[in-house]
Amino acid sequence: MTIGIDKMGFYTPHYVLDMTDLANARGDDPAKYHIGIGQSEMAVVPPTQDVVTMAANATEQILDATDRDQIDLILFATESGIDNSKAGAVYLQHLLKLSEHSRAIEIKQACYSATAALQLGKDYLKAHPGKRVLVIAADIARYGLETAGEITQGGGAVAMIMSENPRILAISDESTYLTRDVMDFWRPVYATEARVDGHYSANVYTDFFTDVWTRFSDTYHHEISDFDAMLFHLPFSKMGLKALRTVLPEDQTVADKLTSQFDQARLWNRHVGNLYTGSLYLSLLSLLAHGDLHAGSQLGLFSYGSGAEGEFFTGTIQADYQEGFDKAAIQTLLDKRTPVSVAEYERIFKDSLPTNGQDRALDISHDSAKYVLGGIKNEQRQYLVQ
Repeated sequence: MTIGIDKMGFYTPHYVLDMTDLANARGDDPAKYHIGIGQSEMAVVPPTQDVVTMAANATEQILDATDRDQIDLILFATESGIDNSKAGAVYLQHLLKLSEHSRAIEIKQACYSATAALQLGKDYLKAHPGKRVLVIAADIARYGLETAGEITQGGGAVAMIMSENPRILAISDESTYLTRDVMDFWRPVYATEARVDGHYSANVYTDFFTDVWTRFSDTYHHEISDFDAMLFHLPFSKMGLKALRTVLPEDQTVADKLTSQFDQARLWNRHVGNLYTGSLYLSLLSLLAHGDLHAGSQLGLFSYGSGAEGEFFTGTIQADYQEGFDKAAIQTLLDKRTPVSVAEYERIFKDSLPTNGQDRALDISHDSAKYVLGGIKNEQRQYLVQ
């Protein structure tokens, strides 16, 4: 039985910050941002969007009547949850009017959890032929203004519908994974911004990749030349390139191909920023849209979540992969975003819902998305459909 990703959708909010403007405001050389970390633009998330609304907007792009009838498992991967008890998947199920006779679960392990959701979804479909699974990777990356991590912020959601005989990517059973208790990144329950040791985390990332790739190669007898592209979790796009360079072969033709494919895979990430759980899968979308692929192309995927957990797994591109996502809609979404100044970005960053139980209504007139957050009332988020 072939199981994998049948359709993919993407959403990011309508505000964007040019990294050159941020560099100038912070007294840095813009090359540090554009070349040093490999980022051109950063998504700016207004209060009218959270992980639930972004997930709904991403899913709306791909949802049809067949999906509504067959989806009976919703797996919501995020480290930006809105409630310590109730799963974001439950809010999403209600907003999208999906079947009440479904399981709706939230999964957390930093940036890795979407991959855990994919693997759980694959196993579920093996046991439940004819069903579909909705996997969401939605996050808002926040490190604080004028912090070392500020330039690796961003936000958005990737929605994936899994099925038998998928149109996009068949996921192999071959994978290797690693978990260690590492304090390279965390966010205490009382904090809205993450704590991170950037240099340490980058080293852990590379160490995890080396471990899972080496064990994958030894266990399943694969060489780097067996792959048409290698995809990486991209908290910033330069990090994945550094990891790729550690395994590039001496064969220049293969090395050039993998490097070129990587550049196409990070193209959309460069213009959105860090998506946490969604970063690897936005990279996959970007490769599908811009890469040199064909039916049977072999992809290697490295997923990493600080704290820390990593996995290397593989997938095979299917013949109708271009029918599983809307390249034009995603590009239009990115192109039509409203640029904001650094001052506007800072104002939006500081504007958040009350944490003391007070009511607040939000002005949604500037947010053109279908699903928006209208505020909070009686300590309950007010989701609206426009």
